[in-house]
Amino acid sequence: MEPLIRIEDFHYELPDDRIAAYPLPERDASKLLYYNKGVIREDAFQNLPTLLPERALMVFNNTKVVPARLFFQKPSGAFIEIFCLEPVTPVEYNISFAQTRTCVWRAVVGNAKRWKNGVINLYTGDKEGDLSALNLRAEMLEREQNSFVIAFTWDGGLPFSRVLELCGQVPIPPYLNRDTESLDLERYQTLYAQYRGSVAAPTAGLHFTESVLAAIDNQGIKRQTVCLHVGAGTFMPVKSEWIADHAMHSEPFVVSRSLLEDLIRQCSLKQPVVAVGTTSVRTLESLYYLGLHCHKLGPENWIPDAVAQWEPYQSIGVEEEPTVEDVLNALLKYLNINKLDELSARTRIIIVPGYRFKLVDMLVTNFHQPQSTLLLLISAFIGGGNQRWRTLYDFALQHNFRFLSYGDSSLLVRDC
Repeated sequence: MEPLIRIEDFHYELPDDRIAAYPLPERDASKLLYYNKGVIREDAFQNLPTLLPERALMVFNNTKVVPARLFFQKPSGAFIEIFCLEPVTPVEYNISFAQTRTCVWRAVVGNAKRWKNGVINLYTGDKEGDLSALNLRAEMLEREQNSFVIAFTWDGGLPFSRVLELCGQVPIPPYLNRDTESLDLERYQTLYAQYRGSVAAPTAGLHFTESVLAAIDNQGIKRQTVCLHVGAGTFMPVKSEWIADHAMHSEPFVVSRSLLEDLIRQCSLKQPVVAVGTTSVRTLESLYYLGLHCHKLGPENWIPDAVAQWEPYQSIGVEEEPTVEDVLNALLKYLNINKLDELSARTRIIIVPGYRFKLVDMLVTNFHQPQSTLLLLISAFIGGGNQRWRTLYDFALQHNFRFLSYGDSSLLVRDC
């Protein structure tokens, strides 16, 4: 059953001047809070590789942020902002980005009350000469509870990915309290970003430089990737009084055959798995519950599905759970049967205190908003009830750590 958790118990005072509005000049120049077995100390992110155990497996999210904010103007002069969330037709990201004339996306619409119907045109501002030939138009097809379905049409034969690059803005978080600037094109993106689809960066990865990655390799630590496309709901505060009433967003992810093989090896050798960012945690932990279904039904009968929000907190109806190795081997067998090199699925998993971690032993992450699902995940990861995460965050505030997306980092070792 859903844990009885009041979201107000995860509130803390975050002064505006502690929110990092801009990144530091060097990615790896941030501070690092290191937590291990009740001990908290300040370090430097550049020293992260020396704090990781040998033979660890480190997992990064290689999703790429798209310039998903588009500004349109009605004939009346009213401005409409369209924030693209995920493709509807075609539903696959790569296919949608490759469209050269039209596609349909689910989106959040700013100033929607001024747009009841009709086609609106891109606001080109001082770029009219460069963008007018595209003739980008938007038409509202459907109003949903928290979003809209929008059809985009354009001229010129460019793929939609290029249209977004020319016309869109990087969707930096609203809590930065500033407009997108040219530096965000580079800095609100990890060095290893590969696959377009996210509307928010997996911010724990923003600190990594080529030199830090090389030092990780030199420590004998293997690097792997997942791809979870981060949705706009990831960083939203919980608005309901009880976490049980919060509806978690669904996000697509892809993992490779080689990652499954490496995870199985780590489990068999009892070697640690280090997740870079909460999105990597949610992806890795979701694999257990996907594999659980695959194991129970048999890989030859199973069809990849979505991990439900509260599934980890419900009884699976058997006396003893299958091991992590069992369920990962079931997923691997599914790939073998279907001659696939990748597993694609979706997850709505929410990780809150009371969750039992299956795969992740260490976590690299930033400092998160009060009353957010990400803060609940941190509390679940380090254990110790409400007091332990408060102790960490009090330490960070007292030692002048910078918070949120462009802020400083932490390395947390799981206690439970």
